[in-house]
Amino acid sequence: MSRSTVDRSAPDRPAPDRPETAAAVPLTPRWWTRPVPLARIAVFRVIAYLFVPVDVFVTTSWVRAHADVPTEFYQPLLIGRLLPLPTPTHTVVLLVQWALVLAALAAASGRAPRLLGWTVFALYAEWMVIAMSYGKVDHDRIAFLVALAVLPTIGHARWRDRRSSEAAGFGTAAVLVTVMLTYFLAAWAKMRFGGWDWATGSTLTRAVIRRGTDLSLWTLDVAWLLPAAQWLMLVFEFASPLVLLVRSDRARAGLVAFLLGFHVMVYAGVGIVFLPHCIAILSILPWERLRGVRLPGRADTPSTDRDGARPPAPDVVPGGRDGG
Repeated sequence: MSRSTVDRSAPDRPAPDRPETAAAVPLTPRWWTRPVPLARIAVFRVIAYLFVPVDVFVTTSWVRAHADVPTEFYQPLLIGRLLPLPTPTHTVVLLVQWALVLAALAAASGRAPRLLGWTVFALYAEWMVIAMSYGKVDHDRIAFLVALAVLPTIGHARWRDRRSSEAAGFGTAAVLVTVMLTYFLAAWAKMRFGGWDWATGSTLTRAVIRRGTDLSLWTLDVAWLLPAAQWLMLVFEFASPLVLLVRSDRARAGLVAFLLGFHVMVYAGVGIVFLPHCIAILSILPWERLRGVRLPGRADTPSTDRDGARPPAPDVVPGGRDGG
């Protein structure tokens, strides 16, 4: 049966005891399954799937070049050694590229969310194996990959769907934890491989010299600024588990603004942007509060219930037309 639950509280303002806002200790079972509005998933799903073509043709367009690389240079990641994944020949790379783009565009429509969602996840995972099996492994992909993995588990979700779902809660919690771990493990890696020299040395100074822009070159003339920024970055990354305490919609919006602001600043300074990671961060936002997404008191069809929510979507029946 579906894990979705109909939310019958006031439509315009959440009650203090609503499941998605109730206090829960981070990483406990109750925290992992706090119900989340399905409308939030519906909006983020479109954002995530429409980003896939952008990633394929813009952000990681260099992966396409591996189609012309001799196959003997292919050194698959661990998953590529454990699973019988194909060697990325010219045909395989092009087939994965176009199949991924077409599947993502189809999944953005919201139809067959499980079938198309799992297809996108599998193809994107293979695209990442092709990308990272030639000596370069980026750490800005894992949260987005997790997002693609959990979206199919939620099933149907509509932009005006006012029900809440524990499955949706688990999905968003999984992405949030992965976003947090991306920062925390980045700090851990700095200490593991660079030690305190990373913080006390000239790490950012070297980065600005190599990749600096007109917006950051002036920092080279302020002796204390970049070393201080290194310490602040470590503090921020080691303190990242605090994001798990965020509950209210206002705090969520503030957190997203802070995290995206951090990445915008890094891009403006040294031209590095973790775009897939930034897309994953957007899952934190309460998208259901967008005007036009949540319409209190309006029924979508005559078959809606007294809250204006549609009856349970076909994902309540395993193997239904959603591809479950």
